[in-house]
Amino acid sequence: MPQSLARVYVHVAFSTLGRQPTIGDPDALHRYIGGICRNRKCPSLIVGGVADHVHILLELARTEPLADIVKEVKRSSSIHMKQANPEFAWQSGYGAFSVGRSEVEQVREYIRRQPEHHAIVSFQDEFRALLQEFGMEWDERYVWD
Repeated sequence: MPQSLARVYVHVAFSTLGRQPTIGDPDALHRYIGGICRNRKCPSLIVGGVADHVHILLELARTEPLADIVKEVKRSSSIHMKQANPEFAWQSGYGAFSVGRSEVEQVREYIRRQPEHHAIVSFQDEFRALLQEFGMEWDERYVWD
């Protein structure tokens, strides 16, 4: 019987609407997002971030389109967050970046160090740097919300 096998790692990042620091308990949200990913058979290797954005390193299931996973993560976590803060919202877009197996630990450590990193770098500057690193073109008028 033929088999279809895949191991695809993806680094996903997105912010709150207007990059407002509306994530009151980032660790709790990160655990919640990890559960969403696990339930969709796309286990997260790490979820991190700070009060205005999230990073997820996940293993994409071969049967799940990335856009569907991100949509579900944002939808479900938004419903969850609105229980404590009815004004909570995610930005409409996201960034997704391929990660080679040899880079997994480096990206995991990068996500783990988000609080330190954002003591000196804004999410916008971080996101621009990721877009540049991956050779992506973007329009500042549309990338943020």
